[in-house]
Amino acid sequence: MPFTDNNQADALVQIGRSGTLGRIHLNRPKALNSLTLDMVRLIAGALDRFETDAQVAAVLITGEGERAFCAGGDIRALYDGGPENSAAGRLFWREEYVVNARIRRYAKPYVALMDGIVMGGGVGVSAHGSHRVVTDRTRLAMPETGIGFFPDVGGTWLLSRGRAGAGRSEIGTYLALTGEQIGGADAIHAGLADHFVPAGGLPTLVERLSALPASADAAVVAQVIETVTAPAEPGPVERNAATIDAAFAFDTVEEIFAALAASGDDFARKTLATLQTRSPTSLKLALRLLRLAREDATLEQTLEREYAAGAAVLAGRDFYEGVRAAIIDKDRNPQWQPATLDAVADSDLDRYFAPAPERVFA
Repeated sequence: MPFTDNNQADALVQIGRSGTLGRIHLNRPKALNSLTLDMVRLIAGALDRFETDAQVAAVLITGEGERAFCAGGDIRALYDGGPENSAAGRLFWREEYVVNARIRRYAKPYVALMDGIVMGGGVGVSAHGSHRVVTDRTRLAMPETGIGFFPDVGGTWLLSRGRAGAGRSEIGTYLALTGEQIGGADAIHAGLADHFVPAGGLPTLVERLSALPASADAAVVAQVIETVTAPAEPGPVERNAATIDAAFAFDTVEEIFAALAASGDDFARKTLATLQTRSPTSLKLALRLLRLAREDATLEQTLEREYAAGAAVLAGRDFYEGVRAAIIDKDRNPQWQPATLDAVADSDLDRYFAPAPERVFA
């Protein structure tokens, strides 16, 4: 659902209005709408503009093409910069994280159409919003442990909480450690989305949102979205929730591995096999970040901690090895260092919690 304004045809982020709807359209389809620093800045500017525009009832963020809403941040650029240019990566994250926090606190309804691939930074500009719509094409993941990183952009905040009022669940821990992709129904079950709309209904939804009165509030926006929602069959994560909750309730990765091995069912065996391919350091780091985020009072606290951990990751080795194996050489055979869980001591993680060279929030 791109804009028709030819003056914005080549813009990385198309910004405009459809009726009373402020539009932010990610427009980098060949890169699956992956975010760059310039794109983050354009999004921030659009949020400024729409927040003070009395004729804008709500903001809608979408992605160009049917393949992806947004596949994340541009990790190739971080890889190419290398440890010696980590300051550029930190600058990108600082500005991105400020936008993530702002979306959560935005004064107007913020609607994200999470159609297609939604990963990493794509989760950051969607799942913090007030109205999160998934479709039958949604493929959502926080796959960072597979590239020597951890779920950031407030991912440890989102994944440590789940759905409001749903009680304690370890679905987020499962998603954070495995990096597995999930569909729209499971995204709602995990508390990362709110509404399921078949992809064919999205043009109608945009049309109806564009016709909102300028005074419409969050409840009215939700009512409009509900006019095009459809039921969704439970996904594999929801169907295996009991196994996930039992195995991922522990506070050490070793105990999680042992619980999965003892479970014996096919889902547990597959999950354990996936975890065994992930960076041992990333697994332990992600779990500690998740458990700490559960106690945070604000998203900003979580983002500040993630930023410090990310700065330390950029100064290390596993991230670059993970990106090499995934998108440079594409051999899918990363050589993690350390290579085993028992070689990663708790004290080895301390450096990821040291203060970063600068803060994200004043």
